[in-house]
Amino acid sequence: MEDKQKRPLRVLVAKVGLDGHDRGAKVVATALRDAGMEVIYTGLRQTPEMVVNAAMQEDVDAIGISILSGAHMTVFPKVARLMKEHGMNDVLLSGGGIIPAEDMKELNEMGVGKLFPPSAHTTEIAEYIADWVQHNRR
Repeated sequence: MEDKQKRPLRVLVAKVGLDGHDRGAKVVATALRDAGMEVIYTGLRQTPEMVVNAAMQEDVDAIGISILSGAHMTVFPKVARLMKEHGMNDVLLSGGGIIPAEDMKELNEMGVGKLFPPSAHTTEIAEYIADWVQHNRR
């Protein structure tokens, strides 16, 4: 873990599917950069496979998915399954967007990290990622 501690945290911010609204993702990406993290933004219209492949190539500590399309109950489980298949057990899967509280709870129970509504403060997101990585990343 020492090598990983010497470099800034690396976070992949992704927009999956046909959701074309990326303003929130860009705001979060900028806030994470301002917090000292390296951010890789995938751009729009990514598939779960593209996200996981990019995360592996970039050796990220966390994946953050921004989703406003209502496909969260499909996207997050698929990304989580792909991460597990690739042995990415110490990489945080988190995100946010328009996700009902009951769906957030169900996704958390499936192993997805904390999910943030549009009203979340960016400092809260950065602190959550940093804390999770410190306690879980090998």
